[in-house]
Amino acid sequence: MLSLKLHFERHYRLISGFSRRYLVFHCTHSCYNMFQGSENSGSGGYQETNTRATSHKETTNAETRQQQKLSKAERIALRNQASSENSLTTKIDYLSVDDESTQNFGEYQLIQSVATDSISGRLFTSVSSLDKEKVGKQIWTRARVDTIRPKGRSAFLVLRQSQYTLQAVVSESDKVSRQMIKWITKEVGEECLVDIYGNVVAAEVKSCSQHDIELHVWKLYIVNKVNARLPIRVEDAGRPDWQEGVHVLRDTRLDNRVLDLRVPSQQAIFRIQSGVCQLFREILLREGFIEIHSPKIIAGASEGGAEVFKLNYFGQNACLAQSPQLYKQMAICADLERVFEIGPVFRAENSYTHRHLCEFTGLDIEMAIREHYFEVLDVLEQLFIGIFEGLRLRFSTEIELVQEKFQISPIRYLPAGQNPRLHFPEAVQLLKANGYIQEDLDDLSTENEKALGKIIKEKYGTDFYTLASFPATVRPFYTMPKAEDSRYSNSFDMFLRGEEIVSGAQRIHDSVLLESQVKAKNIPLSSIEDYINAFKYGTPPHGGAGIGLERVVMLYLGVGNIRECSMFPRDPKRLRP
Repeated sequence: MLSLKLHFERHYRLISGFSRRYLVFHCTHSCYNMFQGSENSGSGGYQETNTRATSHKETTNAETRQQQKLSKAERIALRNQASSENSLTTKIDYLSVDDESTQNFGEYQLIQSVATDSISGRLFTSVSSLDKEKVGKQIWTRARVDTIRPKGRSAFLVLRQSQYTLQAVVSESDKVSRQMIKWITKEVGEECLVDIYGNVVAAEVKSCSQHDIELHVWKLYIVNKVNARLPIRVEDAGRPDWQEGVHVLRDTRLDNRVLDLRVPSQQAIFRIQSGVCQLFREILLREGFIEIHSPKIIAGASEGGAEVFKLNYFGQNACLAQSPQLYKQMAICADLERVFEIGPVFRAENSYTHRHLCEFTGLDIEMAIREHYFEVLDVLEQLFIGIFEGLRLRFSTEIELVQEKFQISPIRYLPAGQNPRLHFPEAVQLLKANGYIQEDLDDLSTENEKALGKIIKEKYGTDFYTLASFPATVRPFYTMPKAEDSRYSNSFDMFLRGEEIVSGAQRIHDSVLLESQVKAKNIPLSSIEDYINAFKYGTPPHGGAGIGLERVVMLYLGVGNIRECSMFPRDPKRLRP
């Protein structure tokens, strides 16, 4: 044993300049050869080992002399190559990480869906489902690194998965080496996508959505890392205006929308937007409506006026649809009776305001009526109260996230059938009585809309109301004039927080009256000839409405700017990304 110890110490000195890999390999073989030599030829094993070490040392010295003849750039390249070869980030096979012999940290090779029979069968747990009931269990999860903070022989990570966050702790232990911690602090950065395996532990973490647990990490693998400098930090983009720290301007966030959309409150907005569409469909399907899909490239303006995007359609003049108006009415002419559509709407309005977009998502309905266009209002009021209630019940977590960031209060509304319906002349009198200037037959200005909303909320205790019988001159050509006074029309708008969210009316279903209205508005008959002809074959009385999805979400949540509620907004100044 003494001779073995002396040999090892001497041998270690001989190879002290070699790499760790060579040290382990060579010592193992030297010791093996020495014992073999002891059994077979006395000290022969020692001499053979000593000769090999000396030979390797001479080779290394020769290589060193050769390198000295290289240029500085070549020497740097060689060092970088050696560093890369010995890096801790050697990529590993995704499917091998359950093998005990595999390292418990590193970067995956590119996941390319290699073979179905090689699927790992690994079960991933969503961050949102982690709570105290999972304490003591080991789980896999895939998430983004929101922040990372090294501390001594530990590292604290905040993981983000959609709108949910979780603290993960990496500490030196029998399962976690110091080398692993060093690698994590060096290689894992913000916005890296990682797979983590660890133990769920009870903890108090007020800064995370999962505030009563944390994950003690045993394994960590990079699925995909950030390969460019982040133009904005997600943490900064999500910081509320009222909170101290770095803030990112809206235009900068929109320029880098993919990163901005990773902010939990932004995720919440679009989940709520999705919820509006779900509820819109569910409620209308229950009421006997069917969903249709109308063309968006049309021959003439669907709303009249010049606010259309024109294009050349194989040598013919065409434009992008301002709404599905003409086609949903033609569906009623075809006896479909009750229809709705969710689709894009294009408006060439050069309006750069907090509530206008050049492209938005329209929620449209059209229905046959028996006697009065208020039948449409009844359906719409039930629809909106159903949407408001559905959002409150299904998306309370998302609503709280948005309210926390934007510091806004929930909307107030009354049960269906109890929210106020005023006629336009009544609204004019209310405004005048409260000191506002409003002409009898002029449309409401944005200022007067908001003022009226405040007046009605004070008087009736609701943010949601309807205004009917608008002046005929401010409505589209297809709007039915009011029988008692043709200066007004059978039309309506619905308002939320003092701003319009719905515009609708009874439509003209008589072809002669319709044609005269088209001429009065100076719209070329040839551009909507098929639409007008559809009414010559007998059409039921009908009405409908158009709703702007993004505006409904903006006003329901109170976020203040419609661009927050459009995934990639289009306005007169923005065509990218």
